[in-house]
Amino acid sequence: MSTSVPQGHTWARQVKEEDEEEDPLDQLISRSGCAASHYAVQECMAQHQDWRQCQPQVQAFRNCMSEQQARRREELQKKKEQASAHR
Repeated sequence: MSTSVPQGHTWARQVKEEDEEEDPLDQLISRSGCAASHYAVQECMAQHQDWRQCQPQVQAFRNCMSEQQARRREELQKKKEQASAHR
């Protein structure tokens, strides 16, 4: 009976640690603003298990990420220009 208590305690602690540590890829996707598109791809893949049947969702996610990368590039360029203007 005493062996089940430490196992239960260890299990609960592991779950808590996993909750605190979000996957870096999930963090990146969440920050990009493309999480809904990403989840749509995941749901489609879970349902169909064939990426060819999920091309509309894949393309929407790809477009979203491309737009986000372009915005990020513009932001970095503006910051770079502002930094060099202050010198």
